[in-house]
Amino acid sequence: MKLRYYSPAYLVILIMLVACGTEEKDNSADNRLADASSPYLREHADNPVHWMEWGEEALAKAKKENKPLLISIGYASCHWCHVMEEESFMDSIVAQKINTQFVPVKVDREERPDIDMIYMNAAMLLNGRGGWPLNVFALPGGEPFFAGTYFPKEQWLQVLEKVHETWTNKESTVREQAEKLTRGIKSRELIEVEATESEMSKKDYQNLFPIWKEYTDAERGGFNQTQKFPMPAAWEFLMQYAFLTGEEEPMELVTTTLNHMSAGGIYDHLGGGFARYATDPEWKVPHFEKMLYDNAQLLSLYSKGFKITENPEYARVVKETAAFMNRRLRSPEGGFFSSLNADSEGEEGRYYVWKDEDLRNLLSDAEYDLISAYYQTSEAGNWESGKNVLYIAPSQGQFSGAMDESELKLLQQARNTLLIERQTRIRPSTDNKILTSWNALAISGFLEAYKALGDESYLNTARETAGFILESQMSEEGALKRNRIDGQSNTPAMLDDYAFLAKALIDLYETDFEIQWLESAKTVTDYAIAHFYNDESGIFYYTGDSGSDLITRNVELEDGVTPSSNGIMSQVLFRLGNLLQDPEMIKKSERMIAVMQDRIERNSTAYPSWAVSMGLMAYQPFEIAIMGENALKLNHDLQANYLPTAIFMGGEDENLPLLKNKKVPGETLIYVCRSRVCKLPVRSPEAALDQVRNFRKEELTNDL
Repeated sequence: MKLRYYSPAYLVILIMLVACGTEEKDNSADNRLADASSPYLREHADNPVHWMEWGEEALAKAKKENKPLLISIGYASCHWCHVMEEESFMDSIVAQKINTQFVPVKVDREERPDIDMIYMNAAMLLNGRGGWPLNVFALPGGEPFFAGTYFPKEQWLQVLEKVHETWTNKESTVREQAEKLTRGIKSRELIEVEATESEMSKKDYQNLFPIWKEYTDAERGGFNQTQKFPMPAAWEFLMQYAFLTGEEEPMELVTTTLNHMSAGGIYDHLGGGFARYATDPEWKVPHFEKMLYDNAQLLSLYSKGFKITENPEYARVVKETAAFMNRRLRSPEGGFFSSLNADSEGEEGRYYVWKDEDLRNLLSDAEYDLISAYYQTSEAGNWESGKNVLYIAPSQGQFSGAMDESELKLLQQARNTLLIERQTRIRPSTDNKILTSWNALAISGFLEAYKALGDESYLNTARETAGFILESQMSEEGALKRNRIDGQSNTPAMLDDYAFLAKALIDLYETDFEIQWLESAKTVTDYAIAHFYNDESGIFYYTGDSGSDLITRNVELEDGVTPSSNGIMSQVLFRLGNLLQDPEMIKKSERMIAVMQDRIERNSTAYPSWAVSMGLMAYQPFEIAIMGENALKLNHDLQANYLPTAIFMGGEDENLPLLKNKKVPGETLIYVCRSRVCKLPVRSPEAALDQVRNFRKEELTNDL
């Protein structure tokens, strides 16, 4: 099997250094963003730049006037997006140059990740890196020829002039380079398929971990990077790997990561919830925006961590993160909003940081001494400009475990005082669009929190969110909308919307055994197969087949801050296929792994969601059926344990193939099966867990 990336060196573009050109009279239309669905786009409605939304109108205008497109991509909680707006896009001189020389298009990357994916690939091919704001110059048809991220105003003016003069004087050269870059983008995710069936073994799966030692930070957790991102999918895989192989080192890396993340400044020690990433390798100083997708996944991750370790601090993080999500991101409609801004009052992190004098004025001497020692604050500040970020140093021990009862009480009292004071500040703005995929992650996160802690409110939140998404975002045929804002849903969904929602609905069925969730999961999955699946490659496109004005249909393979939509779809097909006994779904899932196996084995750190699928297939799942009146309670008692390769089903109706002939009147019985071969039924979760453990012992012994 051969799988290749294509990124030819000739794609590097030489932008000529030339003198400033003459200015033209601005005859462009006015800024068009006031009626955009995206809050991020509406924030730019008062810019003197004559922004348009992406679409046929903008492309037609560029072609008619033979002007390059300036495609500026960002999102509402992006700090540097706001900086560039204030410095450049609100500036009349900059705006005049943009309006006369280009057709400017503004894109919300969260609403249109398909557009962002294409032009981020262009940035990666040209520069080897990307980020937001992402500023791309493209031919009138959308083919890119130059890409960069944030530019200070004076440098941005130079870029505008250089690009304009190059287009004016050497248009044919620019078009040639754009065509080459577009070919590179189209081939970047090219998959050459020689294998249609996986030859994967347990040994192949067991060989995935060694590469992680090179890329991960055993001392502080996370990956070896100057900036630390949570990357929950990575640690989900290592949890599964430790369970399946019996190795201790992967789980040690997970707990190190969990401990340092929730002790660091990336975690909000007063209000709960996590910021998007840390700007340093020690998790100390966050980039202060809070994203739904991070908190949803971390809610799940810490819940699973609690199941495995029973560490009460993980339970605390789960409770505080869930409370934050419900308090600050919950929509009155029933879904979750997307994010909180990094900035307030024009300053990054202002809502969250403290000057030493503020702490002294608010707290008693004893409280101040404890807070400053515990959270590493100082008179000079532990961040820039005398500001203090609250974080716990490793010398303080793991969380608050080293503190006595009186110190803990005093600490909580001081925290409450600071939180009350913080709530009087001007809050960061909320991006109140509701995204299907991120809400699906929230459903799964709250379900894991319920399984770990038993709080019924978490289960109710998951049910309410799922009901809202199905009612407002899905058609009878299974077609989804991606976004919803102000009661309106408009943008067609992408593959991550289908994959994450199908997974969440399966998770929900396995929790409460209500068959309608599984039926909806099948409807969503069937629609994705019909409209996104590539029969030739066995992989799903990121966008549907309903027609597009983009230069290519993307394929999302690697995991990032959210899991790969294809990686999750491989899990969905395998789990759903086993629940429904649908061999075609299982075959599709196995083919996806066969196509990707070489990539996964070469660098599993880039494909952890796929590696989870490999684990399911290599070891084969436990099929656990619980039948009878007391099925839900026994199900919860079982799922309070970490069983990453178990598929649960049951209730009082024999409504699935594997439930047939398993109901016994007056009894609630648990059947632990594998490959549809079941042990004798038992009545208690403890007895069922013993059967699972015996399966595992035999397996680990045979693997030696």
